[in-house]
Amino acid sequence: MKIITLAKYIDQPAVLSRLHSKMPAALAGVGAGVWGWETFHKSRNDSKKSLNAFKNAVTIASAATASYIGARGLKFGGKTVFKGLLEYTPIEKVLQKQASAIDKFLSENVLKDDLLLKTLQNSKRRKFSLKDIEIITEKMPKNQKTKAFLSEILPEPENLNSKEIFSEIKRLSLIGLIPVAGGVAGGIAADVFTGTQSKKTTANKVKEGVYQYLANIFLCNVGAGAALYASEKMTARKIIKPLTPVKKLAVIMAGITATGIVGGSVIANYISKKCIDPLFGKKHGKGENIYSERKPEPLDIALHTDDIATAGVLSGFKWIEPALPVMYFISGYRAGIGYRNNNKNG
Repeated sequence: MKIITLAKYIDQPAVLSRLHSKMPAALAGVGAGVWGWETFHKSRNDSKKSLNAFKNAVTIASAATASYIGARGLKFGGKTVFKGLLEYTPIEKVLQKQASAIDKFLSENVLKDDLLLKTLQNSKRRKFSLKDIEIITEKMPKNQKTKAFLSEILPEPENLNSKEIFSEIKRLSLIGLIPVAGGVAGGIAADVFTGTQSKKTTANKVKEGVYQYLANIFLCNVGAGAALYASEKMTARKIIKPLTPVKKLAVIMAGITATGIVGGSVIANYISKKCIDPLFGKKHGKGENIYSERKPEPLDIALHTDDIATAGVLSGFKWIEPALPVMYFISGYRAGIGYRNNNKNG
């Protein structure tokens, strides 16, 4: 099997629709798992277990709901309050459009290959199988009508220009910002409800929100966009050849590593110490280590798997998009609990 066949299979509209339809259940499942782990595995103090269970539930619900709204949007009273940032078309509409495209093509073109004709007829009301895609790719006539038809039923990965790239970065950054903001709001609300709020706990949530957004989301997106923009300019000047989707993915990951993974934590901690802490009445001594409160750790590196998803989206692979709300939810939850991994100085 050719890699391009697999790529077309997972990026076809019917598969994308089914992946998007599973996102709410995946988000709820991950949220429930995080709640169980944080409440019953990590909380060993029985006297505080019920308190922690409530606070975790409020924070998780807030971050997960915000992540869902960011992806799917919000309607109230039949009116759209906020339009979702991820495209989602129900499978029924996808298959209806697919059947219509096949019927139109067959009515305007005479196909002499019986296997190809049978494959198209059988694919009207279901997703294309790997075998279907192989047959269609190999046996379809090579002309402009076929090219236009295939762009409807089996779209190629989008080749974004620099303007489109930065538009995508804006969209992806907003998808990440919403659950982080939701997590911070939920965490503060949980503290208020339980009478445990203080300047320190609120400051920690705001600082972790800044850390998660800058180090794990926004600066990574900026690095990806900068790397793609630079490669586009080098291609225009014929310094390098046009990038394939796979090579584009590698360039994006290099940009992400340079800005987000390497520099993001330093920038986020600097902003926390110089801007956020003074707002809450906290002072730092001269020469204090930039990582005195929050330093990168293995889970932070693991959270950069969402950068691989971001890189995939910017490279034109749409099948990765449905995973973004789940990945960004984790950042929202950590912001909501005001995570600090150097408590003696937090």
